[in-house]
Amino acid sequence: MTKGPLSGIRIVELAGIGPGPFAGMMLSDHGAEVIRVERPGGGLGGPDSPAETDILLRGRTRVALDMKDSADCATLRDLIATADGLIEGFRPGVTERLGFGPEAMLALNPRLVYGRMTGWGQTGPLAHTAGHDINYIAISGVLHAFGRAGEAPVPPANLVGDFGGGGMFLAFGMLAGLMHARATGQGQVVDAAMTEGSALLASMLHTFMAQGSWQDQRGVNILDTGAHFYEVYETADGKHMAIGAIEPKFYAALLDGIGARDDTDLAAQLDSAAWPALKQRVADIIRRKTRSEWTAIFEGTDACVSPVLSLREAADHPHAVARGSFVTADGLTMPAPAPRLSLTPARAAAPSKDVLSAADLRAMLDG
Repeated sequence: MTKGPLSGIRIVELAGIGPGPFAGMMLSDHGAEVIRVERPGGGLGGPDSPAETDILLRGRTRVALDMKDSADCATLRDLIATADGLIEGFRPGVTERLGFGPEAMLALNPRLVYGRMTGWGQTGPLAHTAGHDINYIAISGVLHAFGRAGEAPVPPANLVGDFGGGGMFLAFGMLAGLMHARATGQGQVVDAAMTEGSALLASMLHTFMAQGSWQDQRGVNILDTGAHFYEVYETADGKHMAIGAIEPKFYAALLDGIGARDDTDLAAQLDSAAWPALKQRVADIIRRKTRSEWTAIFEGTDACVSPVLSLREAADHPHAVARGSFVTADGLTMPAPAPRLSLTPARAAAPSKDVLSAADLRAMLDG
């Protein structure tokens, strides 16, 4: 099998949950050797953590080391000395207190790229306080944009802060640092903050506001359920269809599909004052048929209408099946690695059930 584009790169991942492991998964998918250092007794910090079913931990070499044990710490330092990068997701100052902060590790290994994943960042008045995805995207302005007009903001699970604005930005920062280290021999610290990553994801909305085409309110704009042609509608069987017919030719295809080509009211697509009434009109039409019926009507058209699938249903969609968008390893179905590279494709490996001991790791390093 072709080696991944990151083959030959070694990353040490200090065990955590969420965005740090997601960044490690992305790097591992594309060929990096990611060695995850866990505390003895459990993959995510305790004996009840089922690491073998945690998709974010796929492709890892797992090792149990006690960072409060002097012998294990010596082994960990020897491992970091051989690494290209390190990922950690503790609060600021924790790894410093453990003796594994960036200053000490860059002195040990000057080409090391030291990735730090936090919600607030390494500095600032909130840096040392607790928080979760919902808090980070609250102060970045992003949470304010999710929801319907007149209703409270709706958290988009933990996808925007933890993973989009967190783990993915950490992976990007690590790659940028690794490229620089290869060119210069100099390592550096990557300070990845979910507040800043999530804010950056909203760059287009800031552009729209600057151009006067976006109101700083929920549910009144084209892309946030304000418009009748960019909305989710319930079907006759209690399921849903997603409509995103923005461009005029796509909107015309939508009207054809719902049998409203000659509806003079619906013809006024961009009259925002009419959107609430038009939304009710479209909702009444979509409620007349089941999700399967609407899917068949819009199949192969450019109306930008799609069935809303559950997480379990998504893997069985014909498009996902044709592209292999989901894979199965050791009986565990999971999203396939992305993006796709033509010459050096990524590979998804099942999360490992085996955990190396300190003696195993020492033998590996000495070998």
